[in-house]
Amino acid sequence: MVDAVLLDFYGTVVHEDDVVIDQICSTISESATVAATPREIGSYWWAVFSDAFKRSYGDNFETQRRLELASLVQTVEHFGAELDAEELSHPLFAYWERPPIFDDAIQFLDGIDIPVVVVSNIDRYDIEAAIDHHGLKFEHVVTSEDVHSYKPRPELFVAGLAAAGCPADRALHVGDSLTTDVAGALELGVPVAWVNWAGRPSPETAGPTYEVPSLADLGASILS
Repeated sequence: MVDAVLLDFYGTVVHEDDVVIDQICSTISESATVAATPREIGSYWWAVFSDAFKRSYGDNFETQRRLELASLVQTVEHFGAELDAEELSHPLFAYWERPPIFDDAIQFLDGIDIPVVVVSNIDRYDIEAAIDHHGLKFEHVVTSEDVHSYKPRPELFVAGLAAAGCPADRALHVGDSLTTDVAGALELGVPVAWVNWAGRPSPETAGPTYEVPSLADLGASILS
């Protein structure tokens, strides 16, 4: 029996920002003095961002926007592109405010009759804008900015459980990331449903409690 759902948002309810990231990397590649493909630039940017992301918690916390911009500045400089990183970031930040929603997300949410608490690695301004854009309603929304921590660290999950008034073993976390959603939830003993939109190979060890190809499948097979 599931008493509450903890729900990831970007990549689970709405689409990730991959298309915009690819466009930015292509723009950098065209202007770079250090020859590199968009994929190579994206890999470098992700590595810089991920390193800062992992160190960002507690007194060292930085918002998602600050982390993205700082890592983009470093990427532009590394590849010798004569570009304004802040200007490059505008389409990305705009996307976070109005991301396209997955086709079955609204139907899935409408079919849930237990509390749903969003737990998201994003700034509060951006997720509130995205939720309002799609006319969605949730019992609670907890962001990384609220707890000064990012998944897979425990703080977001703990705050989400507290908001739901639900013990770990009576909740279900739903998310698309093996590293932040699945690993983080399982570490706290929260059952987790991995929404595997892309049909990626299932992990051989420490896998999710459930694996579904879409939110519609989750609603039909687990929450009914």
